[in-house]
Amino acid sequence: MMKKATVLCAVLMTVLGMLPGCEGINDYSVNPDHRLRFSVDTLSFDTIFSSIGSITKEFMVYNPNGEALKIESIMLANAGKSGFRINVDGRRGDSFREIDIWKKDSLYVSVEVTVNPNGAHQPLIIEDSILFYTNGVRQSVLLQAYGQDIHLIKGGVTFTEDTVLTADLPYLVYDSLTVAEGVTLTLEKGVRFYMHDRASLIVAGTLRANGTQDEPVLFRGDRLDYIYAEIALPYDRVPGQWRGIYFTSASFDNELNHAIIRNGFSGLVFRESTPERKKIDIRHSQVTNMDDNLLVAINCRIEASDSEFSNSTNATVALIGGKCRFVHCTLANYKKIGKSRNLQSPCLMLSNHLKSDENETDYPLQEARFDNCIIDGSFSADSTHLYSGELMFFTKEPEEQQGNDATFNYYFNSCFMKTARIENGRFVRNLFIKSPTYLKTATREEAYEYDFRLANESEGIGRADRTVSEQFPVDRYGVNRLTGDTGPSIGAYEYVYQEEEIKN
Repeated sequence: MMKKATVLCAVLMTVLGMLPGCEGINDYSVNPDHRLRFSVDTLSFDTIFSSIGSITKEFMVYNPNGEALKIESIMLANAGKSGFRINVDGRRGDSFREIDIWKKDSLYVSVEVTVNPNGAHQPLIIEDSILFYTNGVRQSVLLQAYGQDIHLIKGGVTFTEDTVLTADLPYLVYDSLTVAEGVTLTLEKGVRFYMHDRASLIVAGTLRANGTQDEPVLFRGDRLDYIYAEIALPYDRVPGQWRGIYFTSASFDNELNHAIIRNGFSGLVFRESTPERKKIDIRHSQVTNMDDNLLVAINCRIEASDSEFSNSTNATVALIGGKCRFVHCTLANYKKIGKSRNLQSPCLMLSNHLKSDENETDYPLQEARFDNCIIDGSFSADSTHLYSGELMFFTKEPEEQQGNDATFNYYFNSCFMKTARIENGRFVRNLFIKSPTYLKTATREEAYEYDFRLANESEGIGRADRTVSEQFPVDRYGVNRLTGDTGPSIGAYEYVYQEEEIKN
């Protein structure tokens, strides 16, 4: 038995001697030329809202030498003052001493930052350094962030009286913001809303966004960092960052002028209403990049002009009953990222009834008129089936799809539509089957950036109904449709010649 125990002990000692780090555990280099190496020289954070903590970022500390090192100290240069916090290999603190790092080994350093309000309207730069002392040599990694003061809306805020919001500081909405029935919320030019995860705007009263070409009103998610740094893909291009804007049945007379609404779950949702009173007027605006329906309206009166509605997992525009007119709008769905890579619905859906698990309700489509609009997307335009591709009709009776002035009244004039060619008096001077050529339709190399302006030689240039364009002479970017040699063009954007053609 003693012999077996002696053999076992010898084996264990041999195995333990082979484990990394066990050999020469007390043997550290004291050579000042043996230095640390870092995965970054500067760790940068995008804009951080005051009083709101940042995401956590990390970098690596390497010992590239053939001998172990003892880091005498790791510390924040301005601990407790700059707002930065660090964590070294799982330990929190402002300073650390006697940190072992073995030869050819590494350790993690995690960093967070919180910005204190400073009363400034413009972003300010915040800097600190992490100092590393090894064998009497000091090395450092620079920490850098931009801080922005905000108006924080948290805890479910409801406006119960008429309110005007100015653009002095951005607004960070953490959960919900509600406009009560009978109350008007006016947003002046340049107002910016950053919406936190699951945040929403609920409008029971009236919303009036008064942006301008140079200072639009903005609604977007509050993530300001990158989801994929290697292709410079910001969270701002990723859908589903917040819930959306919801208009109740009691809400009327809303206006979106020069507004940008992007990267939510839903875009604009209009609950069951009446077409006898205007629900909303949308002008020179963009609603884009949603992870469900982008604009859905039930029995509403909607007017939209010179605006872009683009990219959604479900329908880009879904109109169920009501009275709607879209003029010089671009409806396009080339969505490539989100909860589903496979588009589930066509770009434009028209219906005169709504079916749920409990019941089915008829909503006569009193009018759905589209003048000089693009209706396009990544679906195939099947030339053998009517109302296929990016246009779909849902009617209670199949024969209504041919049009009915009382129950399913639609009209398409001088539109560019990716659907089968339709011989029907309700379709006048339209282009069918093909897609326009755009400046960008978001390859991965372009970090999923879209630009739905018409490229050189695209169809649709100069094909708009001029009599309609005369009533809407300026496009979304302020370009006059009537003064150029090639205009007016179909869609939200008047064609402008590109010196260098940008390939899709």
